[in-house]
Amino acid sequence: MPALVVVAAFAVGCDAIDVPSSSHTSSHSSSGSGAGVSDGRAASPLENPEGMKPGLAPITSDADRGEALKLIERLQAKGRGPKTGYDRGEFGYAWMDTADGVPLARNGCDTRNDLLKRDGRELRFRSGSDCVVVSMTLQDPYTDQSIKWLKQRAAEVQIDHVVPLSYSWQMGASRWPESKREQLANDPLNLLPVDGPTNSSKGDSGPASWLPPSKPIRCSYAVRFGQVALKYEMPVTAADKQMMLARCGG
Repeated sequence: MPALVVVAAFAVGCDAIDVPSSSHTSSHSSSGSGAGVSDGRAASPLENPEGMKPGLAPITSDADRGEALKLIERLQAKGRGPKTGYDRGEFGYAWMDTADGVPLARNGCDTRNDLLKRDGRELRFRSGSDCVVVSMTLQDPYTDQSIKWLKQRAAEVQIDHVVPLSYSWQMGASRWPESKREQLANDPLNLLPVDGPTNSSKGDSGPASWLPPSKPIRCSYAVRFGQVALKYEMPVTAADKQMMLARCGG
């Protein structure tokens, strides 16, 4: 493979980053399916409880929607606490490979690149590396568009914390030990590579105030949000729980 000249860029969580505008060209195309992620690789969250499979496939059958509703019903509801004291650094440095208790920890590759490898297709790596992804194709679950991504345009794909770190802070993570916060920030179950601008529009919103633009994926998104909350024994707001149930037909 010929050597690739890579412009260093780094996207952190749900935060947008600045990249030179002159480097941007359109790299999105519609899948044309109109039925959610359609590359054949995306997994339903009900079949992916550890988050090790790529993407987020729609939940379509009545039986699966029933399972989704049962999962969401288990969530505890409470009001958001204050955001006082929140800082990204409270969850460890971005994309650390040393967060204990997550499947991909200590494999010699940072969390961001692990997730790009999990979900991307047509992967190309930095010369001499089997970790650093420099180009790929991503079928974005949130918009159902195919993104031809290059590292020079890093912000076009961001890694979304499905349950935003700020949200978790307000729902109890401010009282967790640092090791548990680091786990949440680097857990594949809570992480999805997605369209950057779409992710930036989410901020630290819960499902009551933000849902993916692709409607067929919204129940799956609610389930994934719920899976993370249950794993970390974290409540959600009453409005978020109501919206999550509604998205799955409850």
